[in-house]
Amino acid sequence: MRRPRTHETGSAADTTTAGGVRATEPVSEDAEIISLYEAVRTPVPPARGVRRAGCLLVLCGLVLLPWLYVLATGLPDTATAAHWPVAWVGLDALQAVGLITTGLLATRRDRRHALAAAVTATLLVVDAWFDTTTAATGGDLASALAMALCAELPLAVLCATLAARELGRGGPHTP
Repeated sequence: MRRPRTHETGSAADTTTAGGVRATEPVSEDAEIISLYEAVRTPVPPARGVRRAGCLLVLCGLVLLPWLYVLATGLPDTATAAHWPVAWVGLDALQAVGLITTGLLATRRDRRHALAAAVTATLLVVDAWFDTTTAATGGDLASALAMALCAELPLAVLCATLAARELGRGGPHTP
């Protein structure tokens, strides 16, 4: 049998039974009522699985460091991509979705805008990086630099700022 859910309302508690019927019961003098806000602000230590995943991610990052040397010394100076337009259209489409999602969530004051903003900032920086590093010298490079400096990087800073401000409101978690 499921226990009824109880919601705090003054000196009585609203109880929803398994059948969905709401009833009001008096709250006992010695009953402890914990505010939902308090529960959110109380730091919870990360689960063992989270610590293990964190260690695995650090290890993978360290393994990538020597791989960077292999790539830097082994990759050809030029390459041909079979689906070049698909890659760029896909990246720009993801940026558009990220900007729209972040904007809509932020205008609704939904805290999830922080996650969308962090992802969007990352996409914008990646786009600026690849635009400038893959551009041919001359007009293409000038155009890529203008887009990076006037659009992509300022938007990335705005998104990163939105994410950092919102995440900072939750308070840092210390182990």
